[in-house]
Amino acid sequence: MSLVIIIFGSVILVSIGGVFAMLYRGIDRKLVAHMQGRVGPPIVQPFRDVQKLLMKESIIPDGAVSWLFRAAPFVCLITSALLLLYIPLFGQKALLGEFGDALLIVYLLILPSLAYAAGGFASSSPYATVGAQREMVVLMSYEFPLAVAIVSLGWRIGHATTANPFMFSTIAEYPIWSLVGPLGIVGSLILVFTLLVVTSGKGAKVPFDVAEAETEIAGGTLVEYSGRNLCLFYLADIIKAFAMSSLVVALFIPYNLSPLVGIGTPVLAGIVDGLFFLVKVFAVMFISISVIRTAMARFKISQVSWVYIMAMTFISIVGLILIVVDLIV
Repeated sequence: MSLVIIIFGSVILVSIGGVFAMLYRGIDRKLVAHMQGRVGPPIVQPFRDVQKLLMKESIIPDGAVSWLFRAAPFVCLITSALLLLYIPLFGQKALLGEFGDALLIVYLLILPSLAYAAGGFASSSPYATVGAQREMVVLMSYEFPLAVAIVSLGWRIGHATTANPFMFSTIAEYPIWSLVGPLGIVGSLILVFTLLVVTSGKGAKVPFDVAEAETEIAGGTLVEYSGRNLCLFYLADIIKAFAMSSLVVALFIPYNLSPLVGIGTPVLAGIVDGLFFLVKVFAVMFISISVIRTAMARFKISQVSWVYIMAMTFISIVGLILIVVDLIV
């Protein structure tokens, strides 16, 4: 693949992914408002927010580590956008799918959170420092159940093929549901549940938004950010949630609709598969973000740690055990 194709393809893919990510954020806010008995903002509100922030001044607080304070939003956005290049989107292969797999995604998902925390530590605000500390705690909490879920999936696929079981092309060729029996299906559903809860935490939404709790720490990590710098964090947060939902789809729902309905025309098949992908991502985001944050109140930081380190880790290990037992029997 030539460098020119990678560069232009990356720009186009990230642009399209960003537009749909903002559109989904607007739909999410509208749906949550209706579920809570409110009118809510218009669906295009995220686009208006971005436009407004781009016109405002970026203020650097006194005492901040200026270079790190400025660099953190860019790093957060770039690393969030990088996820879209390795995850299959719109029913097509990932642009850089040949150069990375699901294990790489586990590492890449850490980088936006690190940049987010670094920006908070660099701002010199005690509220931002507390928020950054909480962000690091949450990051360390959900990484293990996320890793267990992905490794469990790869381990089972590895028994069905000699190809790299963590490559998304291999996962799409050998869907977990076609490899397991009743126990394995239950175990796989448990892993799906684990990833849905992790997606809620990755999106920093209620009940896992302890790093930005407005009523406790005045906005937390981003309390000193404004203007274009805040806009970059805002976009990064939206894109990261879209990428995480796309990851769940790529791991557990890697199906295209065009082969099932017998569409042979490449252009029409691409459109149908792209729309079907958007429906799947919306379903994941609705369950993991909209429903959960509507039904629950914000956790304490100790409760977030317990949910991920204890409860979700135990649940994901149970899913792994069921998949192992299914293979043995």
